[in-house]
Amino acid sequence: MRTQIPVTESDILDEIIASNDALFSPTEARSFLKLRFKRTAVERIRKLLRKNNAGTIRDPERMVLDNYLRVGQFLDLLHAKAKLSLAHRAKGR
Repeated sequence: MRTQIPVTESDILDEIIASNDALFSPTEARSFLKLRFKRTAVERIRKLLRKNNAGTIRDPERMVLDNYLRVGQFLDLLHAKAKLSLAHRAKGR
């Protein structure tokens, strides 16, 4: 069976965060759950997504959007791991 080689920075970080070996402490988990895009970034992402959906996005804008999306995927993974860590600790494991 062939193992898939990570292709992006997000893939590499996924390998680290998705590891079942380490759970976050409650303090770490709650801190990670506070990480969010600022309102200005959310507005910029929405604008870029609208341009992308309309087919009017330029290459430099596409690169910016891709970067935001990769970071967003990483934040989603980090938040999921933090929630799992808190749930795991709440069950007394």
